[in-house]
Amino acid sequence: MDSENGDDRRQQTGGLPSELRGTAVVLRPTTESDVPTLDRIVREPEVAAWWSVPDDYRGMLAVVLNDAVIGAIQFSEEPDPEFRHAGIDIFLTASRHGMGLGTDAVRTLARWLIHERGHHRLTIDPATANTAAIRSYRKAGFKPVGIMRAYGRDYRTGGWADGLLMDLLADELT
Repeated sequence: MDSENGDDRRQQTGGLPSELRGTAVVLRPTTESDVPTLDRIVREPEVAAWWSVPDDYRGMLAVVLNDAVIGAIQFSEEPDPEFRHAGIDIFLTASRHGMGLGTDAVRTLARWLIHERGHHRLTIDPATANTAAIRSYRKAGFKPVGIMRAYGRDYRTGGWADGLLMDLLADELT
């Protein structure tokens, strides 16, 4: 799901980029001054349906549009050389959904993870019911791999929800 920021199997390694520029958005490390905005965004009903409130926004990149923080994106890396890959999670304010900004942010981070961090494969794992996210990730080049049954919490019901594992290989990056 888009909130697996506490997953023990993956860990963030290395440093964050100082700034990444997409077509429309800029990604930069979050700051303390971003916390109130990110807290407000993650509590919006359309976002809270898929994300829990993180304990800490450090290690995330703010998604910025015209100098305004509109969400956050994060990555994790599997350090085992036998299985090395990176995963991505993102949330955006509901007022910016459907504008292609999430796709731009994901594609921008994917380029950096592939070209600068040397990953050959990236994953993302939205809830199967999060059709808007799945559509966005497909536009960024991710392809469905399979359903992970009872994968994560459904914040709407408190029960378990299936997740869709999607991946992107380096040579598929558009």
